[in-house]
Amino acid sequence: MEAAGTCEIARLPEELLSAALALTTPRDACRAAAVSRDFHASADSDAVWSRFLPRDPPPLADGELSGPAPPSEKGRFLRLCDRPVLLADGLMLTECCVQSMWLDRETGAKCYMLSARALRISWGDTPEYWRWMHPPESRFMEVAELQYVWWLEIRGMIHSKMLSQDSTYAAYIVFKTTDRRDGLDYPPQEASITVAGSTSTHKVCLQSYDNEHEDGAVPLTWRYSRRHRRVFPGNLVIPQRRTDDWMELEMGQFYNKDGDDGEILGLEDVRIHFKFWQRKKRTYRICSH
Repeated sequence: MEAAGTCEIARLPEELLSAALALTTPRDACRAAAVSRDFHASADSDAVWSRFLPRDPPPLADGELSGPAPPSEKGRFLRLCDRPVLLADGLMLTECCVQSMWLDRETGAKCYMLSARALRISWGDTPEYWRWMHPPESRFMEVAELQYVWWLEIRGMIHSKMLSQDSTYAAYIVFKTTDRRDGLDYPPQEASITVAGSTSTHKVCLQSYDNEHEDGAVPLTWRYSRRHRRVFPGNLVIPQRRTDDWMELEMGQFYNKDGDDGEILGLEDVRIHFKFWQRKKRTYRICSH
């Protein structure tokens, strides 16, 4: 029975299999290639992977994707997944300077990173509070290092039409802290995302772990509830460490919908707002890669 089924699949034209697989996702195409040898040629074909590449990619910075071109559309796709690419200098999209892009490996959705200069940081141009620098581990020309703060407020914006349709997105703030940090763990901070006039707000915390315990890092939410009887929301979002040793904190999620006329509904900007009030001195850097 298995041999007969394999034979029936083999009789289908490769073009038909490719057309069907092109309607799925990159993850499904890779699974199909692994499941059946009869699917392998179709699943790896340029006809399939060209559908997963952006139809209207933004212009890249000089030198990005340099070197020999990948021999296939699948190779191009994987190259854009494995390493974010810098976009052309001064690329302005709806008053927002977007500087980095990559593709999600499972869905092919376009992902972006805004540099610190593209964010609206309260008192960001005041040397007493912020210092602009270029650490060697950052791909951006500048990152913002906080010196002293009365309050911390950061706003970011991106236009929904830049994003992939019918896709669920999450917004993150990417940062590093120094040994001189303090006061980032309490009280919890507030993050919100606004899409087409609808706002969702979440409680988040910039700091989550310490090294005081022998058994390794312990969430500060546990430490403070135990030692100081401070009460934290049960749904408090804490940072996670990335593979490049920067921290990322999820601000929230939203769904980018496809309208009936083929245009993205809610042409208003997607706005991300982070707010923290406390008189503390702390140092950390905003934005990476």
